[in-house]
Amino acid sequence: MTGTCRVGQCCLGPGNALVVIAGPCVLEAQRTQDAIAERLASVCGELGVPWVFKGSFDKANRTSLASHRGPGLEEGLAELDRIKREWNVPVTTDVHEPDQAAAIAAVADLLQIPAFLCRQTNLLAACGATGLPVNIKKGQFLAPADMRHAANKAIEAGASGVVLTERGTFFGYNRLVNDFIGLGDLADLGWPTCFDVTHSTQLPGDPGQSSGEPVQTAGRPDRAALLARAATAAGVDAIFLEMHPDPVNAKSDAATVQSLDAAESIIREAHAIRCALKSGAEAT
Repeated sequence: MTGTCRVGQCCLGPGNALVVIAGPCVLEAQRTQDAIAERLASVCGELGVPWVFKGSFDKANRTSLASHRGPGLEEGLAELDRIKREWNVPVTTDVHEPDQAAAIAAVADLLQIPAFLCRQTNLLAACGATGLPVNIKKGQFLAPADMRHAANKAIEAGASGVVLTERGTFFGYNRLVNDFIGLGDLADLGWPTCFDVTHSTQLPGDPGQSSGEPVQTAGRPDRAALLARAATAAGVDAIFLEMHPDPVNAKSDAATVQSLDAAESIIREAHAIRCALKSGAEAT
């Protein structure tokens, strides 16, 4: 176990800058990814904030069969490789099946385990065996302490590091709750922690959908900035957020994805809080 995790040129952990992991929910047209990368490069470059581009080639847990899933493995990896080279930035994407890990590791700098799959031993072992760092999202159904098992599986299989991401816990029906005591418990496990800002605002399977339309997850995107401020003040090492130049027409998670302007504001506020925390620690 180690308190830091290196992703490309980014180092996550206590004493380091807050890292931003951001991008669209699912990979779309090149112009969409480039608009996002351009804004991230601008604001993060200005602030000196390390960033990692995130984009999914496949969303395997969509609410409806009619929902857009993405470009697929081959085309998606080609696009991530382009972004990585053209924007000189580390990239990350979801791994859904063990036999995808090696191909994804040839492009990605960080492998991401979706929350619903965080207990899948074969998947964790396959990702760990690549030797890359692994970002494991905490299942909405797990207590924070249970994530030590997922982290240990990845590390024992050979992962160079682990990041544990909080993304909300199921509470009753169609509601996620962020437990900040639990966030502290997650950090106590000893790995860098990340807070998933946008997915934490989801209202999963919201029943308030028109019966004649495909069921989609609803959300409270207006609370994203509040959650980001609170999580950064609580001491997370990274924030994860999805952003889009035209949120209403995003092909996935349109109900929670942030506009470019809103995402920039979140990053600026979180960076300021991180700097204040560091200044306070140095003064004591």
